[in-house]
Amino acid sequence: MPAAASARAQAFMGAARTTAMAALAVLLVVVGVWTSWADAQHVLFTKGRERGTLTVTRCEDNRCEGRFEPLSPGARARAKVTIEESIGTEKGAKLPVVVKPGSSQVVRGAGAGFFHAWLPLGGALLMAAVVVGGGLRLTRVAWGVACAGTLLLFAAFVLG
Repeated sequence: MPAAASARAQAFMGAARTTAMAALAVLLVVVGVWTSWADAQHVLFTKGRERGTLTVTRCEDNRCEGRFEPLSPGARARAKVTIEESIGTEKGAKLPVVVKPGSSQVVRGAGAGFFHAWLPLGGALLMAAVVVGGGLRLTRVAWGVACAGTLLLFAAFVLG
């Protein structure tokens, strides 16, 4: 009898571990999508939003600011808009941007902006790959998830 109880306990613990690891991997990906969506929605759905070019004049404290020149009809020029500083942003750079509605904040637009917006998802995929490979012992799936995250980060680096 004790051997059967021990086997059931081990089976239960194995199922609990698998469930916990799967929930953690899903949570990481959901948080990555949620975080990315804050900027990605402005890049993906540009209809009715102000699009234009940002000429960077100053960068400090992880933020850059500059002059906004509109490209979309009905948009107005702005003397000062801000964007979160990213790798490769320097004074004098001209970036395609989209203005967040009701604010003076902008996000990168066009192809580079698309990949830049999804950077948090790329990092979340890399973290989830470790959980899938180590915790769930699904090495092929883990390699696929890791490759997807790496490609997303690489595309953002190359295009951004």
